[in-house]
Amino acid sequence: MRRLTMAAVGVWAMAVTAEAQALKPVPLDDAAKMGGLIGDRLTARPAKPRKALVFWRCEGYVHGEAIKYGNKALETAARQTKAFDAAFSCDYRSLTDKKTLMSYDALVLNNTTHLNTKGHPELGPNLLDFVRAGRGLCVIHAGADGFYECPEVAELIGGLFDGHPWHAKGDWAFKLDEPGHPLNRAFGGRGFKAGDEIYQQKTPPYDRAKLRILVSLDFGDAATAAAKGQKRADNDYAVSWVRPYGKGRVFYTSFAHDKRAYLDRARLWHILDGLQYTLGDLKADDRPGGK
Repeated sequence: MRRLTMAAVGVWAMAVTAEAQALKPVPLDDAAKMGGLIGDRLTARPAKPRKALVFWRCEGYVHGEAIKYGNKALETAARQTKAFDAAFSCDYRSLTDKKTLMSYDALVLNNTTHLNTKGHPELGPNLLDFVRAGRGLCVIHAGADGFYECPEVAELIGGLFDGHPWHAKGDWAFKLDEPGHPLNRAFGGRGFKAGDEIYQQKTPPYDRAKLRILVSLDFGDAATAAAKGQKRADNDYAVSWVRPYGKGRVFYTSFAHDKRAYLDRARLWHILDGLQYTLGDLKADDRPGGK
């Protein structure tokens, strides 16, 4: 029988660190709202029992609210839908111990920042091998703000933080590059506006020719187009994408700087569908879309 595990054998889940102690519980009303938005089943029926490791360590900026809401959303989805088991960790050993890492179907980098790949030299090669071998990597928001000293993993993700002209206090416009794509199902085929903090990505590693872009910023909206601090001459500001890598799968989204994404049905389900894609259960065309 599958069950939700807060700590699996061999995983140093919820390690006692200042970070772990700083995460306060999600308020009961918000936890209940997320539970209602998630319901009792996810989009795809699991092909077999699935295990996801949610990693949330930060060496840079700590998105504390987003981390705790993201962890709670994934814990709730696992418990209510039984579509996967979830374990949670902020201890490097759960990534550097390769045998432990390889026991999972997918790894979620939940707002991780500036991970210490030099101090943990196994980390980068393990992540690359994990995905190449047929597993999935689901990267949420600041997970793209973490691999400055490990360009191979930044290339794996497909992006690297280069500022956020679209700050958290604004409402920004988004367009669906592929309205009919399975991972855009939650948006109902329509663009939308939402409050969030959206990253621009460095090139390299960002390269639209290597990715299948799902959502991007809509410059048809005056405020979105006028945001200060934009650096890309091509105005190519992707928000969410997928890509194949070896035998595995990668999903990235810039959404979820704070709790708002997890309390919004569409963005919450976009993330859950992204996770199911990386787990291998939600089938979707991930061939690069080209320029």
